[in-house]
This record gives sequence, structure tokens and C-alpha cells, in this order.
Amino acid sequence: MADGAPPVAAPKERRQRYEHTDEERFVLQVIQPGLVGLMDGSVSTLAPLFAAAFATGDPRKAFLVGLAAAVGAAISMGFSEALSDTGELTGRGRPITRGAITGLMTFVGGIGHTLPFLIGNFHVALSFAYAIVGIELVAIAFVRNKFFNMNFFLSVIQVVFGGALVFASGVLIGSQG
Repeated sequence: MADGAPPVAAPKERRQRYEHTDEERFVLQVIQPGLVGLMDGSVSTLAPLFAAAFATGDPRKAFLVGLAAAVGAAISMGFSEALSDTGELTGRGRPITRGAITGLMTFVGGIGHTLPFLIGNFHVALSFAYAIVGIELVAIAFVRNKFFNMNFFLSVIQVVFGGALVFASGVLIGSQG
């Protein structure tokens, strides 16, 4: 090629089987889809949950919105992961398995900070929900550190920053109601 770039191989020529160690396969096929789900569930459900909590001041209504957000996000993320690739080219494993792991962990991430709203006292429920969000975000940073060699404290800052943006949007929107 004139520009010095290597020619792009045809799809059949590019297809290769990656040989991974058992540990690498575990990270690719279980930890990574689980982490994606946990991150999405823990963060994406914050805005609707806390918007409903602050808009209504009613823990039961906040719980129902949080439950709906957790279930909806789990289904969406599960399908997204299962349909993203066959796993043949990337070595990421069976799509159905990855989708199930991602969906389950998305639900876990979303339901954790939703469950406190089963408590009848709004302010107590909020306090527990805040604490659980903190635990979820630290757990995400721990997994990133342990399996992906990310700096733990930098990871905490990154995850908390993302979570704070979503949380703030939920509180801001909910406070308008």
C-alpha cells in the first residue's frame, strides 16, 4: 500500500483461535462480563432510583423504580453482551454464558442499593442506600485492581467520579418533582 499501512486481511484470514491460559480464560469469560454488569448495575440505576426517592419521598415508590431499573438494566445488559460477539474470534467464550453473567451481575449491582428502600423510614433507607453504593464502588475498584492490575486508589477515584455524576443527575432531576 502506498501509505505504508499493512493490507487489511479478509475475514477468513484474520480468524484465529486465541490460546489463553485457564486464568486468562476465567478473566475474559467470567470476570470481565461480571465486572461490566456490576459497574453498569451499580451506576446506571442510581439516577432513576434517587430521582424517584427525592421526587416522591416515598421509600416504596423508590424501591419499585429501583427494582424496575435493576431488572431492565439486567435484561438489556445480558442481551447486549450475549449478542456482542460469538466468542470465536476473541476467545471470550460462549455468548449465552457471558450474557447470563453480565445480566446477573447487572441485577446484583442495581438491587443492592435498592433494597434499603424496603425500610419504611425514608431517611434511614437513604442512609443505608448511600452506604451500599459506597461498598459497591469500592468492590468494583477491588475487582479492577485484583484482575486487571489497575491502581486501586485511582480506580476508586474513577468509579466514584462516574457514580457521582449519575447520582447527582438523579438527585437534581428528582428534586425538581
